[in-house]
Amino acid sequence: MARRPAHSELGLFPSEAEVARRLSQDPTEWAAKAIILERDGLPRIDPMMGARYWPAVLAYWNRRYGLSAAAAMSPDGLENLNAL
Repeated sequence: MARRPAHSELGLFPSEAEVARRLSQDPTEWAAKAIILERDGLPRIDPMMGARYWPAVLAYWNRRYGLSAAAAMSPDGLENLNAL
């Protein structure tokens, strides 16, 4: 019988250990690398969700390797609809 993936291995906000696994990295080494890569634009851990948004992580790598011209954007706060 096949092993069922844990909740932290699924979805749009995987755990850091799962991000490391998906990127073929050792989780301990990934933690140090992520700090450096965040300076280059790797999406930070979302404070509300407690994890990185996986599509933005993929967009970062695609952009880094020239596979995308669009930049991934981070949430910048609530919209002020009364500003106009």
